[in-house]
Amino acid sequence: MLYNPQSDTKSVYIHWPFCPYRCHFCPFVALAGHDQFMERYNKALCREIEGFLATYEGSCELDTIFLGGGTPSTYPDNLLLDMSGTLRKTLILKEDGEFTIEINPGTVKKEQLKVWRTAGINRLSIGVQSLKDHVLQKLNRQQTAADVYRLFSYVSDQFSNISVDIILGLPGVSDEEWKQLVRTVVTWPITHLSVYFLTVHENTQLYFKVQANRMELPSDDTMIDLYYWTIDYLQEHGFEQYELSNFAKPGYESKHNMVYWDRKPYKAFGLGASSFDGKNRFQNEKSLMRYLECVEKGTDTMTFCETVTPEQVHLEKLMLGLRRRSGVKWAVALEDLSESKQQRFKGVVASLKERELLREHGDRLFLTRAGLVVENEILTQLAQ
Repeated sequence: MLYNPQSDTKSVYIHWPFCPYRCHFCPFVALAGHDQFMERYNKALCREIEGFLATYEGSCELDTIFLGGGTPSTYPDNLLLDMSGTLRKTLILKEDGEFTIEINPGTVKKEQLKVWRTAGINRLSIGVQSLKDHVLQKLNRQQTAADVYRLFSYVSDQFSNISVDIILGLPGVSDEEWKQLVRTVVTWPITHLSVYFLTVHENTQLYFKVQANRMELPSDDTMIDLYYWTIDYLQEHGFEQYELSNFAKPGYESKHNMVYWDRKPYKAFGLGASSFDGKNRFQNEKSLMRYLECVEKGTDTMTFCETVTPEQVHLEKLMLGLRRRSGVKWAVALEDLSESKQQRFKGVVASLKERELLREHGDRLFLTRAGLVVENEILTQLAQ
């Protein structure tokens, strides 16, 4: 399987003469429960990176580097510095580039912050989720509210670009407790906030508890009301909603997120890492031992390759456009559709506008406030 960045538009490739991957590098560090393999994994990760970069002459300039998957904040400092040194041999982060690490508040030591700065990291993504300890325990989160407050007592000394994740709809959290969480979060020295709706995945502990009526989730009406309240409150406090779940102070929209939403190519390294070259999606080996063996033997770590169909491309452009404040252009929405499908699409849009779920302004379509919470239903209708 060959990752081919030149499948992106020619103009993009020329604009980034030494970086066909355009904007994104993502070495996934997902080793929870396998601490004894850390050093071996790091050697394999560095070897995978070096093998890939060996195909380049000169340097490769990036807009964003992202360390995610698992809990990267538990990665030993010496290994993180070793990996960042491998990156710097060929990869150069632009002056205004974004180098993010995802962290769990319960795993961070104060001295780590300086190590991260030395590695070139300039943005933190902190998984707060909730400030209720009993709720965090039910989520199997290895942190407490005290850990979060402790982290924020010193984190701004080293970092000025900080994002926080919180989850709306957690069982055991009252409406007022949610509002108090949001009121508290906006007082912290953060520039970005992600508000996610709770997703109950099948065959998880939470799923079985809900099915057995041992745990009750908030009603849809309650979730919608709190979501609308959250949008208004965050806007009043300087956080503009630029995507369905994401809010930022001006100029601090996540470049990492933008890569995905703009469907730009990105190259990812490490266990289970997924890449996209503009036309195809790839995924690395998910088994730790098989991943290590592939790298050590010099064989391909990719185990999955999918060419995105025109129908998938169209749906992705619709979804990613409508989720964003900027909306989706009519030209993009109608692109590559037959005349009959274009007429049908326009009819569905007219119906959704009558229901006040979509609105039109200039050459773009946007979700209305009511449309934000039924995005999946709207997409299903538009894609039929």
